[in-house]
Amino acid sequence: MSRSKSRPKKFTAGGEARRRARELAGSPPAARVIPDKRLKPLKHKKKLLEESGQ
Repeated sequence: MSRSKSRPKKFTAGGEARRRARELAGSPPAARVIPDKRLKPLKHKKKLLEESGQ
């Protein structure tokens, strides 16, 4: 069995704009990994007495 021909991709204005931008400025930098703040330990505030030095 022979494989059927694949269709050309559908034109989208946004895709074309991104393609041209990549040609001119280069590809964007890799995405940064943003650490999840919910996993960070809670901060403990100093008590008023310790803060004033008494």
